[in-house]
Amino acid sequence: MTNIIDELEWRGLIAQTTDKDKLKKLLDEGSIVCYCGFDPSASSLHVGNFLAIMLLAHFQRAGHKPLVLVGGATGMIGDPSGKSKERNLLDINTVKENAESIKRQLSGFLVFDDSKSGAKLVNNYDWLGKFGFLEFLRDVGRFFRVGDMMAKESVKNRLAREEGISYTEFSYQLLQAYDFLYLNEKYNCTLELGGNDQWGNITAGVELIRRLKAKEVYGLTNPLITGADGLKLGKTVAGAVWLDRERTSPFAFYQFWLRTDDRDVIRYLKLFTFLNKEEIDSLEESLSSNPELREAQKKLAWELTAAVHGKDDADKAEEASKVLYGQEIKNFTDEMIGGIFSEVPGTTLSFDNLGAVKLLDLVVSASLAPSKSAARKLIAQGGVYLNNIRENDPDKIICRENLASETCLVLRSGKKNYCLVKFE
Repeated sequence: MTNIIDELEWRGLIAQTTDKDKLKKLLDEGSIVCYCGFDPSASSLHVGNFLAIMLLAHFQRAGHKPLVLVGGATGMIGDPSGKSKERNLLDINTVKENAESIKRQLSGFLVFDDSKSGAKLVNNYDWLGKFGFLEFLRDVGRFFRVGDMMAKESVKNRLAREEGISYTEFSYQLLQAYDFLYLNEKYNCTLELGGNDQWGNITAGVELIRRLKAKEVYGLTNPLITGADGLKLGKTVAGAVWLDRERTSPFAFYQFWLRTDDRDVIRYLKLFTFLNKEEIDSLEESLSSNPELREAQKKLAWELTAAVHGKDDADKAEEASKVLYGQEIKNFTDEMIGGIFSEVPGTTLSFDNLGAVKLLDLVVSASLAPSKSAARKLIAQGGVYLNNIRENDPDKIICRENLASETCLVLRSGKKNYCLVKFE
């Protein structure tokens, strides 16, 4: 077991800590229990949750015990941190369903067992859901001062807006603070982890335990990541990048990381992978000397896709990505083809056309040429590709053997004009 603060700092995973020197000493003395909370407002985690997951995984690898708190109760309230307006409140059944889905996803990152460092899932509805309002005000609320609560950055930001903040969300920090107290009492948890927008909530818990139990506990936050373009990590034109394959396919997930800007990729390798310094330094050298090879981006994409979806899906996504660079398209599944070409135009023909339709007619049907004469000329000039293989015969009959998957083939004119042709 090693002290991991230096490792986390080298990787850029730490934004703030409460009394870092004392925390490092505590970590040197032996195994501790730490926790991080996850909001079940959706049925899947997204890449914005990655840093919190990585923090927990690093602590477990260093021999410490992580508690994964699913906010079944606080998820019904809504955390104002990082939010510009009040969100819609969720009913208990929706929260429970989302919490179960998130539990399954987290099991892919952490080892959940009964060993000393085995991760444990907890749901704060199990203790907060039993609290009466008067009892909570008497036993917890009296330890908080309104002035201190209003001074929290998350509250100040909302008060400065026209929408303001409701009492419901204003009270959120009390609930999160009590979570820390409960976990400290039940599991001897001494460290809370979270994003830097959680700093006010985390310090509220640290202060509550100090006042109520006269015990010292700690908080540690990870930075909030934006790319070189200034956009928040995981936000795209199509929306958030999810860990659930039904929301974001393994191929689309791989492509998201493969498109990482050169200015960000080394930082992301430190933040989101377990590659050691020597491996990352080697990739940084490759990026500097041969940036066109994009070896750092390929490694980042494969490592993260393998972590989320497994090595087989990572290998498939890697192979599929080569299609976009001209590799022959064959032996794919409809799902893979659909993922690769989800944003290109498509056309659908009857299966009866297989064995009868000419390439010439197919190019026109796919709108790659305005007429048969234009299509014939385009093909004769070598400008048409069938599954990324150049075709020069306009009268070629398209057969089942020309399919790239169960029902699809891919036509291309020039370098970038694709059309997905589906037979059904």
